[in-house]
Amino acid sequence: MLHSGLGCALCLLLASTAIAAEPKDRHVVVICIDGLPAYLFDDPNASMPTIRGLAAKGSRAQGMTVSNPSVTWPNHTSLTTGVRPEGHGVLFNGVLERSGLGLPVKVNGRKDKSDLVHAPTIYEVLHEHGLTTAAINWPCTRNTPTIADNFPDVPESFEHTTPRLIAELKAEGIVSDADIQNFSKLSGTVRDRVWTQAVCHVIRQRKPNLVLFHPLNLDSTHHRYGPQTSAGYTAVAFADTLVKDVVGAIDEAGIRDQTTILIVSDHGFMSIPKTLQPNVALRQAGMLTVEGTQIATARAQVVPEGGIGMVYFTVPDKIDEDRKKVVDLFRDQEGIAAILTPDDFAKYGLPHPKNYAQMADLILVAKDGYGINANAAGDDVVTISETTLGTHGFLSTNPKMNATFIATGVGIQPGVTMDKIENIDVAPTIARLLGVELKGATGKAASQILLEPSISAK
Repeated sequence: MLHSGLGCALCLLLASTAIAAEPKDRHVVVICIDGLPAYLFDDPNASMPTIRGLAAKGSRAQGMTVSNPSVTWPNHTSLTTGVRPEGHGVLFNGVLERSGLGLPVKVNGRKDKSDLVHAPTIYEVLHEHGLTTAAINWPCTRNTPTIADNFPDVPESFEHTTPRLIAELKAEGIVSDADIQNFSKLSGTVRDRVWTQAVCHVIRQRKPNLVLFHPLNLDSTHHRYGPQTSAGYTAVAFADTLVKDVVGAIDEAGIRDQTTILIVSDHGFMSIPKTLQPNVALRQAGMLTVEGTQIATARAQVVPEGGIGMVYFTVPDKIDEDRKKVVDLFRDQEGIAAILTPDDFAKYGLPHPKNYAQMADLILVAKDGYGINANAAGDDVVTISETTLGTHGFLSTNPKMNATFIATGVGIQPGVTMDKIENIDVAPTIARLLGVELKGATGKAASQILLEPSISAK
């Protein structure tokens, strides 16, 4: 029997040897479980045997600081670019479009990656080095030529999925023509299962160097019922089974000893017993009008991002006047914790509206327990939450927005628990693991969990 110290040294030597492999023989699989807050890792009611088992063999952070706004598309983009929204440009689950003078703004999710992301991504850099990538339900990847197998998180996703992958999924009975036609109407668990089967298929058949996977059901459940509820805990357990299936596919592909697995999330979650409707207050103040339930005209409008509201002024020569009116209107409003002005944006990693047309002119910050919606009809500015009992989108400084970070497998130190990591550190960490440089990233590789030497790209 090996002496324990010698055995440990041998394990580190073997791991260091593995990380020194050629980049083409190395694999990183990123599973971003939408809406998995860091605090659930230590919650005894959350059943996560696979996820906790992976953490026990690798490293984790007690919390991962996310980007603002703490919503899905901006944070998935921070995970793949290593920069915050001020650098990559994604502020919504889509592109904010201005309709014209005095008209409402809107968010359009039917956009290509090139319309959304304004910074280099890890999958593009890997492609430049001849390495292969796959992305299943990953945001901001529509019509991305550098992803070999792409099933993007976008409306009408099958219209933008790699044709080869669709044919293979149909041949294996994973999806039918009817599933494809009605995919958005299927339940969250069914769609997550399809995406998981797609990921497993790609791993077994093509063994990409980088796999990006984004299951979504947990987020939808947390929105509807709130976190740490019976439904929420059931959704956590389901997400854990999806992770188990992906790990099984890695084993079946025969690449477990060459693979690093990252389990992350895009944001945390908070229960919201009450809902703020700031557009109702703006309508009552004469700053917007509605036709039925739709905003028809707007000098000022709030676009909700869960725990914050992005305020837009649409009449340029009236902005100073309208800003003062909105600040006065919401200064003492129930449920409002703060009002951020453009001078505050930089410290939250957000661009200035003078430099970026999609950026808001003000930000309303909700108090804990209050969510913000887009409704402009009716009389109540504050209501009891009914159909949405949980949300995210609060400022990243709020500890309940902390996301999950777990790393395990080749190149990862075992037994390390970090206090915090930032999500902009994830892409540089992937780059280090696969031996490439992600230029322009402001995040840094998590060297405290990495075994050295790192590989070097050819």
